Amino acid sequence: MVFQDPISSLNPHRAAIDIVAEPLTIRGVGTKRQRRERARELLHRVGLNPELFAEARPGTLSGGQAQRVAIARALVAEPALLLCDEPVSSLDVSVQARVLNLLADLREEAGLSLLFISHDLAVVRMIADSVSVLCEGRIVESGETERVIADPQHEYTRQLLDSAPRLPGALESDVSAV
Repeated sequence: MVFQDPISSLNPHRAAIDIVAEPLTIRGVGTKRQRRERARELLHRVGLNPELFAEARPGTLSGGQAQRVAIARALVAEPALLLCDEPVSSLDVSVQARVLNLLADLREEAGLSLLFISHDLAVVRMIADSVSVLCEGRIVESGETERVIADPQHEYTRQLLDSAPRLPGALESDVSAV
């Protein structure tokens, strides 16, 4: 699982390498050295130089760096499905784009499925092939992402689309500036 607030989802007293290796430790996988080596590989894979970030504590990381540690931790056990609960909502737009690109790359390279939860349909558009829109806990619309965004059938979907930020002068069909 990758949570909305990366800083609060990471143990502030532990180094990034230990946070990433923790699921392996809990499962009793490998030796401590093997777990740390796997954690270093994943830190590198998510774009963090292990030489610089392995011993970093969450409080010293930017939001984007902390979210990358959280993604590495979620990936260490090689899941088939990654649950992402608003994983970029607390990040600025440029960092959002980099994290979304990372998730898209991981999805392609590892054959990983993502269950991506977000109110921001512009973000959903960047990452999802299909979408289900929930209102009060019920699916009110679902289908191919581009179709749902281009021709929303439910009022709540239209409200979500209308709430997406837009650049001045952007085309009406644009969902956002992301």
